[in-house]
Amino acid sequence: MNRGTMVTHSTPVSLFGGPMLALLSLVVLFPSACDQHKAEKEAPKPPPGEVWLTRQQVNEAKIAMEPVAQHDVGNAIVTSGKVTFNDIHVSHVFSPVTGRVTKLLAEPGQKLKKGAPLCTIESPDVASAFSDLSKAQADLLAGEHDFKRQKELFEAHAGSQKDYEASQDAFGKARAELERAQQKARLLRNGSVDRSTQEYTLRALIDGEVISRNINPGTEVQGQYSGGQAIELFTIGDIDDVWVMADVFEMDIAQIKVGATASVSVVAYPNRFFPGHVDWVSEALDPTSHTAKVRCSIQNTEHELKPEMYATVSISSAERKALAILRSAILRLGDQDVVFLQTGTTPDGQLRFERRPVAVNEDEGGTYIPVTHGLAEGEKVVTSGASLLSGKL
Repeated sequence: MNRGTMVTHSTPVSLFGGPMLALLSLVVLFPSACDQHKAEKEAPKPPPGEVWLTRQQVNEAKIAMEPVAQHDVGNAIVTSGKVTFNDIHVSHVFSPVTGRVTKLLAEPGQKLKKGAPLCTIESPDVASAFSDLSKAQADLLAGEHDFKRQKELFEAHAGSQKDYEASQDAFGKARAELERAQQKARLLRNGSVDRSTQEYTLRALIDGEVISRNINPGTEVQGQYSGGQAIELFTIGDIDDVWVMADVFEMDIAQIKVGATASVSVVAYPNRFFPGHVDWVSEALDPTSHTAKVRCSIQNTEHELKPEMYATVSISSAERKALAILRSAILRLGDQDVVFLQTGTTPDGQLRFERRPVAVNEDEGGTYIPVTHGLAEGEKVVTSGASLLSGKL
């Protein structure tokens, strides 16, 4: 009887503690998995030809947009050029003293304020300059005393005119020497001088970034005013906007006007076009190449254009106004030109981008290409990052 009771009791424990518990777990989990699959299935998806991105994704991809508008268009003059500094925003730093670099106080890429220290130079010119100043002051005082004495003697007929004139000349030379010594000392005071260590601290003359540094500790440098060949120690400035110097042939000069739009491309960024404008046309031709220099001002906030880069420059002759878009907005898909438009937002705040075929006239365009079909004025066109959007379709 005890054995039968034990058997009857053990059977329900085995049934509900093992397989039944696992079965109940599956019943509990199955609805949540179904709900998750159903939620994923119901999540809205972009229709064909559209890409949806969050604002963060747009910022990270550096997607730029510009409204379709009326722009100057015309036949473009394409020529070669070179990226250079905007001279107003750059400073080439030389040493006014000859000596040895003892300490570097600025590194390439470092942002500086005007007057920030760049390096210290141990130089005998420091002691020499202030010694010359003291000597010139003493010589001027002695020359003044001698001149006054000779003048009194000459007026009292006790001295010769020759001695009087000689003292007058010596006094004038002493005054000129003092002015020279003061000028030299004033130049040194543009930095900082330490008479005890004979160290001169070279300082930045403008706000900007250290673009290049051409010295190391221990380098011997030549003074700018010592008569030797001084080297440029630092280049300081910014390249937020740069110049592109283009060479235009004589037959095209008449079509180039100040203010004309320009587009620049470089081999480092083959699919990028940097817009700008012409701000100066040379009045003379180069005697060797027989070309005129044309300067284009280009915004360069991302610092992608570097001085000394070779560039291809397209300058518009601006013959008429037309509905136009930047050349960089156009994508070629097979034999069709397309652009991406920012058409609005989704209910959850994502930006909607639509691919749309367009017809453009590339034969009549420089930086801006006239649109003949497919776009309306005011629509937002993607001007940078269209290739990335196309890759997401």
